[in-house]
Amino acid sequence: MAAEDLEWERSKISNQDLNMMKKLGLMKKEDAIRFPSEESYPNPPMEYRVSFVDHLIRGLSAPIHDFLRGLLFVYGIQLHQLTPNSILHISIFITLCECFLGVPPNWALWKRIFLLRRNASRNATYNIGGVVICVRTDVDYFDVKFPDSVQGWRKKWLYIHEESANSVEHNIIPFDGNAKIQRRRSWDAEASEEEKKATEALMSRIRQLQNTRGKELSGVQITAYFLRIRVQPLQARKNPLWTYAGGNDANRLSSDLSAKDLEKLIRRISRLNKKDPVPSSCRVEPYSATNPLPENHPTMTSLPPLPEDGEVKEQAIVAEDNQGSSLHESEVAGSHKSATSHEKEVGSEASESTQSLPPAVSPKNKRKRDDAEASGTSKPEEAVPSHPKSAYDPYLGTLISSDDEEVVPTVDVATRTKKLAEANERANTLGQQLEHSEKARKKAELDATEARAEADKAKADAAGVEDLRKRLHTAETSLSDHIAAQSAREEAILKRLRTQSRRFVARTAQEFQLEEPANDPLLDALSFLEVHGSEAREGIDQAKAGLSRLFPYFFPKKEEPATFLNLAKNFNSSEDLGLKMRQENMKVAVESTVALVADSQQTIDWMKVGDTNQIEQSRWRSLIKVAKPNTKKILAYLGIKPPSTPSSSRPEV
Repeated sequence: MAAEDLEWERSKISNQDLNMMKKLGLMKKEDAIRFPSEESYPNPPMEYRVSFVDHLIRGLSAPIHDFLRGLLFVYGIQLHQLTPNSILHISIFITLCECFLGVPPNWALWKRIFLLRRNASRNATYNIGGVVICVRTDVDYFDVKFPDSVQGWRKKWLYIHEESANSVEHNIIPFDGNAKIQRRRSWDAEASEEEKKATEALMSRIRQLQNTRGKELSGVQITAYFLRIRVQPLQARKNPLWTYAGGNDANRLSSDLSAKDLEKLIRRISRLNKKDPVPSSCRVEPYSATNPLPENHPTMTSLPPLPEDGEVKEQAIVAEDNQGSSLHESEVAGSHKSATSHEKEVGSEASESTQSLPPAVSPKNKRKRDDAEASGTSKPEEAVPSHPKSAYDPYLGTLISSDDEEVVPTVDVATRTKKLAEANERANTLGQQLEHSEKARKKAELDATEARAEADKAKADAAGVEDLRKRLHTAETSLSDHIAAQSAREEAILKRLRTQSRRFVARTAQEFQLEEPANDPLLDALSFLEVHGSEAREGIDQAKAGLSRLFPYFFPKKEEPATFLNLAKNFNSSEDLGLKMRQENMKVAVESTVALVADSQQTIDWMKVGDTNQIEQSRWRSLIKVAKPNTKKILAYLGIKPPSTPSSSRPEV
């Protein structure tokens, strides 16, 4: 298989992949992702980097986490050179640290568990997915259950926005398709004794999480957890996962996935088959806002060196040892705790080993073994025991000398003595330079720490100022809205006052002028209302006094009402009270006349009294008719009996 068989080609992303990324919230921002058009080789726009669909669905989002950025820098690799399962390894590790250990992702702990190896076959080396993350053989780690193959992931490439306009703090290193993968000493970096001692409690906790009966934690459970809560572990976040606040958490990219979509995604990125159940929850409750960290819980911080901390020099690059650093197709094993899995396309895609490999043999020991075999001996010479291996330090990597052995020519004693003195002098000079370099390094580290602290303080101050600005802007907006509402309310009140004033003037036909106006529309309108109220009260008092004096004349048999309104209602009837009063007076007068005539002992024909021609007024006639019943009552009272049968004859009185 030629190396170019697995190199770049035109991107082929399916509709199913697009739908999945939309559901995961990866395309929520309009410019978060751009898709290649017709190009067969990546040419990312400004501020974009190359990634893959299978990277994104395994927890990657921009801007990337500081821990991932540090790994890329220390290992000297680019993002596209990591396989999908390696990305998932980092996502699981960060979730493990933040949710179940209660610490930020720890570089010292990482070195105790993982190392880096080249991904290659016997016939080709790859640039896309050319390195894999492996679990060390002497470490008992979680059952991750990586799939045996990731079909066609190299063909599903796209561009992601790095989202870092003001600083390079979270930037992904720019894409360089021509950069070759070179193995570095940092690939095998081990934790120092001090780091092992500091992380021993974390390792004990990992063993406890794995082996507690009934509460065993697995890699699939951790994967399902970060997919379920909709937070990308490899994205730079404002808050760690141990403060996760549920559906309203600021780090969530989307709403909860449906049970069907979640199960489908978990089976896609793991080795679970249709018969294996998908974990609906973790057997161990992760830390969150509802399950906070215990009091005085140590949150030790240990990040890999970042670009601003110093460069990893080219001298840290070591020669390749194909027997120890490459993964061949024939080496695929059944280990469920591997760093990667057999990721290949059918017929052409190369595989990744599922077996974690030991550190590569150094070129120096390899040459000794080859020399021994060439000399005809049955086995190589026994190597001299070396000192315990110390942790890799990128600052000292530039001072490591070549592993090639020095061939010393045969010379006389004087010459050798002279050269030995020169060598001692050079050694002393180098020792002094090393001491100065160490002092300079420590001073640079101290200066960098102080600068970082000052930068953090400046950021905090800037954040505080920005928060004050936002709060001031909110207060100004609220005050402006309140003023507008108050103005509208005052205008409505003024309108109502003016309307009442016009109605009063229309009713009373009286115009008033203020003696001392306040020149304030609202106060002046209120003053007019007070004047109108005073006038209305005086009018009501006068009307009540007048009606009270007239009441006995119009309603002699009624008791005067207590309130003015009821008193006015008596005078506001539909009847003509004046006419009624005159009629009553007229009836009294007629009745009095009838009584006088009856008392005079005269004979009167009462039937003809109302027909006399001398009385022509119709009103008089009506009064006579009305008075007849009363007349009968009067006559009966006086003891006079009228005729039994009405006739035109004169009744005798």
